[in-house]
Amino acid sequence: MSDNHPIPAAVAPAFEAFPEPARGALLAIRSRIFTLAAEDPRIGPVTESLKWGQPSYASKVGTPLRLGLPKSGGCAIFCHCQSRVIPDHRALFGADHRYDGNRALLFKPQAPPAPHALDALIRSALTYRL
Repeated sequence: MSDNHPIPAAVAPAFEAFPEPARGALLAIRSRIFTLAAEDPRIGPVTESLKWGQPSYASKVGTPLRLGLPKSGGCAIFCHCQSRVIPDHRALFGADHRYDGNRALLFKPQAPPAPHALDALIRSALTYRL
């Protein structure tokens, strides 16, 4: 975790509840969200909160991302199911990933999405309304 982005007290218990190695994988994605937001001036500040008991990341020009554990096991990056974030990602990277309909990118903690694919998903969500 970056010292520049300490986990808010309301969100910390959600990360503490994730088992290892999922916790480490999801914390790495959290860090990537803040890094990409800092690199792209279009995104602006990212708000971190809990939505449905999961860490959620939102920008004023995007649609929220949530980090969690799907019922099928492993890890997930959830997006609003009525957005085009997951369908667009599937069109670009479909053969390389598993999905839960239009709502999530699924992965095993020991095999997170490739950096270029992860970055594309995060940017797509955080700039969705541009």
